[in-house]
Formats: sequence, C-alpha cells, structure tokens
Amino acid sequence: MNTQRRQFIRNSSLLLAGAAFSSPLNLLSPEARRLTGVQLYSVREDMKKDPVATLTKLAEMGYKHVEHANYIDRKFYGFQAREFRKILDDLGLHMPSGHTVMTRKHWDATAGDFTDAWKYTVEDAAVLGQKFVISPSMEKAMYATYDDLRSTMDLFNKSGELCKKSGMMFGYHNHDFEFSSTLNGETVYDIMLNNTDPNAFMQQLDSGNLYNGGAKAIDVLKKHPGRFMSMHVKDEIPGNADHAKYESTVLGKGIVNIREVIEYGKKYGGTIHFIIEQEAYQGQSPLDAVKEDLKVMKSWGY
Repeated sequence: MNTQRRQFIRNSSLLLAGAAFSSPLNLLSPEARRLTGVQLYSVREDMKKDPVATLTKLAEMGYKHVEHANYIDRKFYGFQAREFRKILDDLGLHMPSGHTVMTRKHWDATAGDFTDAWKYTVEDAAVLGQKFVISPSMEKAMYATYDDLRSTMDLFNKSGELCKKSGMMFGYHNHDFEFSSTLNGETVYDIMLNNTDPNAFMQQLDSGNLYNGGAKAIDVLKKHPGRFMSMHVKDEIPGNADHAKYESTVLGKGIVNIREVIEYGKKYGGTIHFIIEQEAYQGQSPLDAVKEDLKVMKSWGY
C-alpha cells in the first residue's frame, strides 16, 4: 500500500465515531450510544450449566448489556435467535454485539458470495438487535502470508458491506498473535488496520490480550485513532508461564492502567462500547469477579 492510500485510510478513520456509516446508532450522540456490558465468556461455565439463571444474576447485578460467545447451528446458548431475544428482553438486557469466528469456509469463491452459514450469522445478529458482528480470531491460513492476509482483509471488507445492509458493522477482536507476528516488516495488526475500510469494518480492542503479544493498549490506541468503536475492558497480572505470561484480573488490580486506557478510547479511539471481560479469577467465582468489575466501572462513571 502506498503512503498516500495509508494516510487516506487513517484520516478517514477519524470520522468513524461520527457519521461513518448509515445506521440508527449514528442518530444518537456519542454519550447516548455509550454503554458498559459484559462478555459472556467471562461466565462461560455458568452459561453452559444454566444460561437463563446466569443472565438473571447478571441483570440483578445491574448489567444492561451482554455480548455472546456462543452461536452454534443458528442457536445462541441453545436458543434460536427470537427465543434468546425474548429471554434478554424479559430480563431488561440488550445484546449490542457478539462473537462468531469467520473462516474461509464462509466464503464461496466459485459463487463470489458468502455462504448461507455466514448470511444466517448476520441475519440472526440483526434479530438480536446487534450493532456489531465480531470475529474473535482468525485461523492461521488466513494470515499465513502477506497475500493471504490481504485477501482476508478484502473478505472482511465484504463482510462489512453485508452487515451494513442490516444497519450493523463487521468487526474483529484481537488476541496476541496479531502483535507478535510480522509479515513484510509489519505486524499483522497494522496490516489489518491499514487495509480495511473504517466505514465498514470496526475494531474491538482487547486491552489485555495484546500484553502477551508484547503490545500495550494505550500505544495501539494512539497509533490508530478513531478505529476502536468497541473495547474489551480487561486488566492483566503476571500469569502462569506454562500457559501465558499474563492473565486477566479484576479491573484496577493489574498493570494495564485500564482507567487511562478507557478514557483515552472514549476521547480519541471512537470507543462507545466498553465490554468487561475477565477470563482468570484468582480464586474468585466468575460471577463474583464480574460483579466486582461492574462496581469498579460504575465508580469510574461508566
């Protein structure tokens, strides 16, 4: 990509927090669109045992928004889209975003179109009232070479256009390999952001995962202003070296300086969705951990 094109994309991204795409979401002010939620992977075992009871407990804690991490055979946690929407509605919960991994199998190269499986993913997300359809990772083949990754970004842009037809955006959630892996002298993450359309493709920055890739959230926010409409709010502490160098913990107890990160995201990153995620608990129950996380976020005004 030439320098002029890269600068054009970066400048365009600054408009993302405003009227970047045609959606009912943009009819509201940034303050009205801003929300705090929880990624249900944080309470994955509870959701596996009894999703309705778990969602009830989250609502009783004061959560108003949740983000799914389970969509299999057109069902969310075992419920069809309209069934799950009713469960959420009855509890006063909303699901503005969700995670479903996009793979190469979702694109039919012969037909030059997405498969029905991916079209159903977008259709069911719209039924749930989502604004963001987010792929939480990539299979290795999608970024094995520079050309593979460029081809994947073309696919991500196409998915963004598909989502826009239903008033949504397509997005991506990082782990750590995007920052530790390089192709042609650039990190995978930089290549991704430099080759995607900010009007169709958003980023959900996980403020904790990237630590294991040698990156820091505040630096990424500064490098790519305006690209992060959603954030996984996550703090980190040194973890088990056999598993990962860092692991998540209750907000404010780790090394991320998470309050600074979310404030910077709000002011300069275009961030309107702050989604709490905690995957390790240091002896706490997952439900107790996310209850404490929400209390911290409320004390910070979120």
